[in-house]
Amino acid sequence: MSGNFFKTALDRIVTARERQVRRYVNGALLGMDDSQLKALGRTREEIQREGAQSYLY
Repeated sequence: MSGNFFKTALDRIVTARERQVRRYVNGALLGMDDSQLKALGRTREEIQREGAQSYLY
């Protein structure tokens, strides 16, 4: 029982960190111009839909 609790807690922490990193990367990608995004196979609208966040550090 307690092993399952810790596994679930760790899974939730990892999932939250993955979402946080995805928002951070999307914020960096939005700093690129449209031709660079196109070369990566992404669009500005797609990135904005996924959400973006910039960090000061």
